[in-house]
Amino acid sequence: MKTQLPKPKVLDLFCGAGGMSWGLAQAGFEIIEGIDFDKIALKTFARNHKHAKATHADLSTLEPAGWLSQHGFSVGDLDCLVGGPPCQGFSKNVPRTSRFLDDPRNALIYRFLEFVRVVRPKLVLMENVAELVNAFDGAFRQEVLSELRALGYDADVRVINAAALGVPQHRRRAVFFGSRCGEIAFPDETFTSLNDRLPLFGNMIKSYVTVWDAIGDLPSLEHGTGSQLSEYTAPAFTDYQRAMRANAQHLYNHVARHLQEVQYRRLASLQPGQGAKDLPDELRPKSHYSGAYGRLSKDMVAPTLTRWMFHPGSGRFGHPVDIRTLTIREAARIQSFSDDFVFEGSFTQASSQLGNAVPPLLIKAFAPIMYQSLYPTL
Repeated sequence: MKTQLPKPKVLDLFCGAGGMSWGLAQAGFEIIEGIDFDKIALKTFARNHKHAKATHADLSTLEPAGWLSQHGFSVGDLDCLVGGPPCQGFSKNVPRTSRFLDDPRNALIYRFLEFVRVVRPKLVLMENVAELVNAFDGAFRQEVLSELRALGYDADVRVINAAALGVPQHRRRAVFFGSRCGEIAFPDETFTSLNDRLPLFGNMIKSYVTVWDAIGDLPSLEHGTGSQLSEYTAPAFTDYQRAMRANAQHLYNHVARHLQEVQYRRLASLQPGQGAKDLPDELRPKSHYSGAYGRLSKDMVAPTLTRWMFHPGSGRFGHPVDIRTLTIREAARIQSFSDDFVFEGSFTQASSQLGNAVPPLLIKAFAPIMYQSLYPTL
């Protein structure tokens, strides 16, 4: 008889739609609860994590001791605490006269660390903006690491480009990793640009997953068309597409937002890879930045998707073939959410959830390391 492997229990703070949880759940972890203040994002979390508790709460006031007693956990019982607390207090324009963690704008990072202090999970994974690591010569980074180490964790931080872990998007994020079970490690970066591949490593190093590798099998759409529930019209033709389709019976959230006439004309005048600077004079916006009205290139990795991905003037969010911006499903593919993950809310609300999400594949890459740390003899 096959031995049933243990399923590490995970609490996800500031869970949003549930990108961190989704990555760990796909690796066999048990998500017991997600907590967030955004009701629509939490509705998405609940729909996709059907066996987890979805809790609407203000984490700036939720007491970790109360959470322990409510769930019947003793200190040190929880396997994994993960989360991505918002952080706004490291602007270089703000004079630094005290600890970063004492800045009220960083209160939610402090609350995350308070949960660590009280709950004492075996493993801690905290995701945040890459700029945090080197802000003020690394002072913020050192404060967070010092807090974790003082609590008995072997802890470190690394800035990771999600593309290096198989996500079809350049998205640099800081990941703090702490363990009470021994020394930590970080995932190997196994993807790189084709030009950077070294013959010495052979198949150990793979080429980046491109935009077309990720979304090329999805149905073509005109702007303003599509459906929240539809069907595939072509087979998957890459390993990434097959992995994204794995458990999906239907195609969800594949709706193209309607464009204004001038938006359509601007995108139609551009080739893939071009942007606002390439527009003819009569169509070029008076005020714009370099990434505005950009169209994605089929054979390149996507740039970072933001919560404004629905607006063509807000970044390089133009489809590489169709004259329109990305659908929620296409953006989800680029963020590495599988096709059976369904987003709730309006187009703008779903865009916000995606723009704020942690790519599941980025977190899934940590799962084998986390599992080995928890169960070194298995």
